[in-house]
Amino acid sequence: FEALNAVIMKLAEVVISFAPYGAFALMTWVAGTYGLEMLLPLGLIILAVYLGCLIHAVVVYGSIVAFMARLNPVRFFQGVIEPAIVSFTSTSSAGTLPVTMAAATRNLGVKNSVASFTLPLGATINMDGTALYQGVTAVFVAQAFGVTLSGADYATIVAAATLASIGTAGVPGGGLIMLSMVLTSVGLPLEGVAIIAGIDRILDMARTTLNVVGDCACTVLVAKSEGEVDLDAFNTPHVMAAPKLGTG
Repeated sequence: FEALNAVIMKLAEVVISFAPYGAFALMTWVAGTYGLEMLLPLGLIILAVYLGCLIHAVVVYGSIVAFMARLNPVRFFQGVIEPAIVSFTSTSSAGTLPVTMAAATRNLGVKNSVASFTLPLGATINMDGTALYQGVTAVFVAQAFGVTLSGADYATIVAAATLASIGTAGVPGGGLIMLSMVLTSVGLPLEGVAIIAGIDRILDMARTTLNVVGDCACTVLVAKSEGEVDLDAFNTPHVMAAPKLGTG
């Protein structure tokens, strides 16, 4: 299984390496077909996704840590800086997993018995950032193509984005592939994927960071409920350092 996993990951790496060329071709086709005026509002999408991710992290995850786990949310966000930076640059929650586990155990005081179960599970199914991204981009595509959405359509987008995010792989560009399912659920044209592809990497950075922070928040909550949090380690300020990934 390890050998098969290595082969599949290498295949995914090869495919992803061609993604910039494909995105360039798609953007060229969209600009030539629909005109540059459709591409100008893309900056508003980036702003909306980043603002939404920031609000979600501070309000939702901060509240979970403060009111449910009854821990200092400021100290929590300080403890997840390292995996947040790595996920922002790598856009892969699965690739960030070793750093996330090291930060959870060292900075947040979570026992390894909890972190080794909840964090890999979260990297697979906890994709709040991806769901938020798919919802925002679906609404943009509808506006770009002049499609009026009803209340039922918005509810369908929420449900489809949530389900699609659970099935999204924790690798760069995974959310863009699942976006086609969300668009299809409300009858939006799949050409919208081509429009989003040009800025997907920028959006991927924000949504992956939110996913990883959410994994850490849920891990802290579970660990606190089970009495598996070292409060001294959680409340002790730390200095950022490269985690020792080779120590098991």
